[in-house]
Formats: sequence, structure tokens, C-alpha cells
Amino acid sequence: MTVKQLSVFVENRPGRLSAVTEALADANINIRAVSIADTTDFGIMRIIVNDTDKAVEALKEKGFIASSANVIAVSADDKPGSMAAIMKTLYNENISVEYMYAAFLNPEKGTACLILRVDKNEQAVEALEKAGCKLLTQQDIAEI
Repeated sequence: MTVKQLSVFVENRPGRLSAVTEALADANINIRAVSIADTTDFGIMRIIVNDTDKAVEALKEKGFIASSANVIAVSADDKPGSMAAIMKTLYNENISVEYMYAAFLNPEKGTACLILRVDKNEQAVEALEKAGCKLLTQQDIAEI
């Protein structure tokens, strides 16, 4: 159970993030999670949205380069040790976390959501479900 994450190539200059977010807003796309990694000249904006296909279309119409990848969205209790338990579950299965970030999602009161990019999606999903973690679907993200 994975969700689609968009990666958008963004030049590192004034107004480019504004243009990306405006393109999405104009298409009525809701950003549910975001992470930006940059270098001197460009950045990669990673986003989870409520409608991936519509977002890609809107971004490409404005000249942005966007691609999608499968990531895992896991809901965790918003308390000390929850993230550690998730990381331990993955570590015990020899799954490497390439990167992660938090989302603007709270599926239930007292929860938080992590977006994980791992090296073995299927194995990670299986391990997390076996450990009792609640994984979010693309539909969950669109509806929360």
C-alpha cells in the first residue's frame, strides 16, 4: 500500500516556488505533504497531493518537470517513541530509509503522518502492517 509522491524540479531563484504552488492552487490541488531539498542552482520539491494526475498535468502545462514515485504514508501516534518504533521495524527487516518527512495529515486526533521513501516498498509495507502500523492510501490522503 503506497501513495504517489510528485517530485518537481524547481530552479533556485525568486518566484519559482510561488509559481509551483500557484499552478497547483489554480488547478484546485491540495498539497498534503511537502519537502524541499536544494542545491545552489535548483531544488527538488517533493509533494503529496489530493489528485496526482491533475497536479502533474497542471505543472507540465506551466513548464515544470514533474515525475512520480511510490512512497509509504504511515500514521503514528503523536507521542514520544512512535517514530522510533517505526524505524526499528524497518531496521529489523534490513530496510533502508532513503528519506522521510512529515505530512499535513492527522488521520485521527493524536496522530501524525510520516512519508517514507525506502529501498524495498513491498517488504516495508508488509513489515509495518505486521507491526500494527496504519498505512494510508491515496484515497485516504485525498479525503483527510
